[in-house]
Amino acid sequence: MRRRSRTMLALAAALALISTALHAPPAKASNQLHQVHQLHQVHQVHQVTYDKYSLKIDGKRVLLRAGEFHYFRLPSPGLWRDVLEKYKAEGFNAVSIYFHWGYHSPKPGVYDFTGVRDVDRLLRTAEEVGLYVIARPGPYINAETTGGGLPAWLKNVPGRARSSDPGYTAAYQDWLGHIDPYLAEHQVTRGGSVVLYNAENEYAANTDRQYMADLQAKARADGIDVPITHNQCCDAASWTTDWSTGLGAVDIAGVDDYPQSFECREPDTPWGPWGEGVTERLSDKSPVFAAEYQAGSIDAQGVGFDKCRQLTGVKYMKYFYKNNLIQSGATLFSYYMGFGGTNWGWLPQPNDVGTSYDYGSQITENRQLTDKYDEFKRQNYFLGAAAGPLTETDPATAPAHDNSALQTVARANPSSGTQFVLLRHTDRAATTDDSTTLDWTTRDGRYTLPVRLNGRDAKVLVGGYDMGGQRLAVSSSEIMTHAEIGGRDVALLYGRDGEAGRTVLRYSGAPTVKVLPGDGGVRASYANGDLTLDYTHRGLARVQISGGGRRPLLLLLGTDEEAAKFWRADTSAGPVLVRGTSLLRSAQMRGGTLDLRADTAAAGDIEVFGPGRKVAVNDTAIPVHGTASGSLAGRVPGPRPATVPALTGWRTHSEAPEAATAFDDSSWTVADHTTHADDYGFHNGHVWYRGRFTATGAETTVKTNAITGKNGIYQVWLNGRYLGSAAGGVQADAGEGTTTPPNPDPGPGSFSIPSGLLKKGEPAVLSVLVENMGHNDDWTAEEIRHKQPRGLVGASITGSAGQISWRIQGAKGGEDLTDKARGPFNNGGLYGERTGWHLPGFGDGGWKASAPGSVTPGVNWYRTAFGLNLPKKQDVPLTLHFAKGDGKYRVLLFVNGWNLGQYINGEVQQDFALPAGLLKERGRNTLALAVVAENDAKLSPPSLRIVANHLGGVSP
Repeated sequence: MRRRSRTMLALAAALALISTALHAPPAKASNQLHQVHQLHQVHQVHQVTYDKYSLKIDGKRVLLRAGEFHYFRLPSPGLWRDVLEKYKAEGFNAVSIYFHWGYHSPKPGVYDFTGVRDVDRLLRTAEEVGLYVIARPGPYINAETTGGGLPAWLKNVPGRARSSDPGYTAAYQDWLGHIDPYLAEHQVTRGGSVVLYNAENEYAANTDRQYMADLQAKARADGIDVPITHNQCCDAASWTTDWSTGLGAVDIAGVDDYPQSFECREPDTPWGPWGEGVTERLSDKSPVFAAEYQAGSIDAQGVGFDKCRQLTGVKYMKYFYKNNLIQSGATLFSYYMGFGGTNWGWLPQPNDVGTSYDYGSQITENRQLTDKYDEFKRQNYFLGAAAGPLTETDPATAPAHDNSALQTVARANPSSGTQFVLLRHTDRAATTDDSTTLDWTTRDGRYTLPVRLNGRDAKVLVGGYDMGGQRLAVSSSEIMTHAEIGGRDVALLYGRDGEAGRTVLRYSGAPTVKVLPGDGGVRASYANGDLTLDYTHRGLARVQISGGGRRPLLLLLGTDEEAAKFWRADTSAGPVLVRGTSLLRSAQMRGGTLDLRADTAAAGDIEVFGPGRKVAVNDTAIPVHGTASGSLAGRVPGPRPATVPALTGWRTHSEAPEAATAFDDSSWTVADHTTHADDYGFHNGHVWYRGRFTATGAETTVKTNAITGKNGIYQVWLNGRYLGSAAGGVQADAGEGTTTPPNPDPGPGSFSIPSGLLKKGEPAVLSVLVENMGHNDDWTAEEIRHKQPRGLVGASITGSAGQISWRIQGAKGGEDLTDKARGPFNNGGLYGERTGWHLPGFGDGGWKASAPGSVTPGVNWYRTAFGLNLPKKQDVPLTLHFAKGDGKYRVLLFVNGWNLGQYINGEVQQDFALPAGLLKERGRNTLALAVVAENDAKLSPPSLRIVANHLGGVSP
């Protein structure tokens, strides 16, 4: 990313004005932001343009490659840098970010951009890391989050959401009026990093052209001047058939594609059940944009995210990503997800997601790297190295061959003639081992090239390529990266272990070839200007080539696994390649010392190809010596051991006084028109209902109906007697995406009344505790689904004709938050939540000393405190582990007052992420558990677990 050109004084002044402006009232903020904009004009700004081939910044073509990141799913702003640096380290040059309207707005007209919602800090961090930003402010984002990102209070606003209806228009324009100034001031056109602006999201059903036009007009009025995009999906409506003209058209149209579907139960069986996954060109005036390409999966079947990671694993990535690159000629890529994170609190959508949003991503929920990360790095490094010719290609004649089981597809740069050839199986489901010889003509000549595909695989081979100071005629190995380092070229090529390779390089005269000790059995021959190297990919082979009219070359020939051990970073003195660390975050020259910011999981060897003759790792000098390869070698230390304590000293207390007849509910809200919780501002978590009536003594049954969303429950008491529980309704309509009338019986419950419990003429109290698992998305942009109510939607008592008068109580304060730091999704309406039992400062000295164990129906709380003393300058992510217990219960877990998830006994998720920053790594922590039991149950005490231990990391 091109850095800002400012003096330190101007930078300080600009940041001060931005900070002041973005937290000022609208009129004052507008004036101050105008001052900041004027300040930017004094300094260099960047121009963003595009043509049918690629995006351009200041006229230079850019091959954009982004991973999706949701700041709202990592409520520790200090760790945002960790994830973004990991994106940068694997070769992404951009990050795609949804901005969650409901996360910032607890009630109409109220917005919060502080603390874990500090989007200015987020965007500044992306700039500092060196990533462009694709900004996606919705208003609708879907993202498997509650309401699809729409605030719950929007249910009470007249008018269909995602349309031009006046009520919705006023609401979303207010949202954009608050988020757009942040995005505008961080555009590359003002020295920041926002390079694209995504209007709406997957707008495919019930589309409204005027709405799309108005969204873009609002963005432009708010100062957005980078290209506006949209991500088409799902056989979108006719208005998207021509993206270059017509009402609602965007500048650069993009495509959603999830070819592997979401069937994680059988990760090895399906292979592209939703198609070939090739991004189509939607306009001849803009580049091909894979705006949201599948990089993981929701766990719709509850089998665990490791299965989803396997479904979308390395084989899938090799085939579909490379196929998309060459078949479509795309030059803008955004992958969903790069890092999934956590649905902490009440963030999840009530369908196929729970607390974890790991998504089977290349970076796990606990920020650990996987083999998918390695594959992204191999492909991204290549895209970075070959971006010049790759950003301007046309379809070309592919090399011929004689094996019908294999297929070749080619593109070529019209200026340089460089060719990119995709080798794949003709049948994408094939798992066979097939070989052939390519008859390949490039500008350098005609070549025969033996190639092989074993199983689900694909390769992008390059011919006629200026590889730094070298000329690569053809190669059956794939390029990972190359760079000029220390006056010579260093190139890294790779292939699958055991496969033969051939690389042909062009020289004006016979070069000197020296094969260094190593694997591969490299054989060299020279004739007619071609140096041909034949070898087997095994370990890492090293070949030094000099003379022949070109600068020296160190050619590294490795397996997939060996190639993935290399890291590349840029310094003011040129590029650097590093081998032997778990992660390379950045590199910097300090005098004659190359200082690396790196993570290590264990002590081990390190090899550095770079400027300087001295090396430091994390500001600590390490002894190094020269090698035969011209690199520097040494050893890096590993992390110190880390330990966590056993969780002891538990105290417990039961609650649910709301069930008792004598409970004083006079301060509760009277439910005098409906019992829908959202009508009264109670949008998240648990909601209590108390209904009063006069008994006849002839009552036999309580019949109820409630809508909770998938996996939600509700519980019923009568005059303090527990009657039982029932599953809440999932949806009010007959089927997802339909417009049929609401189901009159979505979550039925029938409870027998014990004989003698009610006396004729005496007052009686019916108490119902309803859990809200989140709000429906608005996938189909229709009222019936998005505005489906939550809570108790019906109650009657057989044998009684009397009227029931209701009062309702949810989260303390409702839309007027009492805990603004943690925000609207942290708490529901449990008695313990309303009275602070989850908070660190609560005094539980009078509670009974008891570890988690046997519980009775209702709500039971457990609290303890534990100290941590994790080593400094190390990254030691922790989880809270729940062993499977007995009975039907669920547990809300609070760490230092933060609701970090819900464990449902018997479901697949048993480990819950505890992000550093919320968790005090060196200090005292409070753990509170709210156990909601449907019957007599027994739970096992949870325990702390260490996920990993790395020397390095970032400070949260």
